[in-house]
Amino acid sequence: MSSSVQRKRVRKTPEARRAEIVETAARVALTEGLECVTLRRIAEELAVRPGLISHYFPSAEDLVGEAFSVAATGELDALLPAERPHGTPTQYLARYFALSAGEEYDDISRLWINARHLSRYRPVLRDRVTEQELASDDRLEELIREGVERGEFRTDDPRGTAIQILVVLDGLGAHANSDRTDRPAAVTRLPLTTAERELGLAYGALSDVPPPGESA
Repeated sequence: MSSSVQRKRVRKTPEARRAEIVETAARVALTEGLECVTLRRIAEELAVRPGLISHYFPSAEDLVGEAFSVAATGELDALLPAERPHGTPTQYLARYFALSAGEEYDDISRLWINARHLSRYRPVLRDRVTEQELASDDRLEELIREGVERGEFRTDDPRGTAIQILVVLDGLGAHANSDRTDRPAAVTRLPLTTAERELGLAYGALSDVPPPGESA
């Protein structure tokens, strides 16, 4: 005699459901663009009714802003973690540049291009873009200050230096949708060259640096 056991449907907590919605929206934003983050699209991705999404995000604009923030914060934490116990500031800065230069970084570059364009018309997104820009400024400034305190870097203006580096990275990232096969090596290396110059380092000091946790 056979019997079947009916599976109980597990009801997610409001916190878990909201996190799932935002995570899904962030993934869609990264792979397809912020324009594709709609209440209906995210509902389809999660196989739920649109009304469930609107329960947590009554406005699609709020979901778009949250999706961008989560994706951008994830990028920042991956590239330049707030806690850096396993290496020197020089190692973490070199790691930051190495990760930022890879093709896998193109999706987040495209997302930033997308967000900055759309923020002209979407106040909620504009506020989130500003918040994330300041978070990037703060995180890189903290690393530079640490390097100055440890005698690895030399600059009287850690904030200004951080912003200069980020402007150069943003400038190169703006070409994420273009063919860059003919880009001169000096242009590709411009973020490192800028950092070395502004931090009082010799040319090449940020190249071939062992990753954090490894000795030279």
